[in-house]
Amino acid sequence: MDERTQRLAMNEALFREMNEGVQERAEAIDSSVMEAYCECANLECVERLTMTVDEYLAVRANPAQFAVRQGHEVLDIEEIVGSTDRFEIVRKRGESAAVAKLLEPNG
Repeated sequence: MDERTQRLAMNEALFREMNEGVQERAEAIDSSVMEAYCECANLECVERLTMTVDEYLAVRANPAQFAVRQGHEVLDIEEIVGSTDRFEIVRKRGESAAVAKLLEPNG
């Protein structure tokens, strides 16, 4: 696996791990809405996504999927598999998918 592919997948896994905590806090206060971090590959991205806990859990049902701001996808390692007016759902392909699954916090 090339270094760039691994780095991009690891960046997204970091944001996913942060969002796991956001989701847990939302559920702890009985909120159905959460302000998630964009799970794009750009480690300097600080954009937030408003989504329901159910939307987040649906994205997370597949460990190779991530929620990103529109325009933050990296099409050479992922494909857009869903979209709302607030975020896109991307799914990793190939080696990126393998890294995402390996780094799955609930795996």
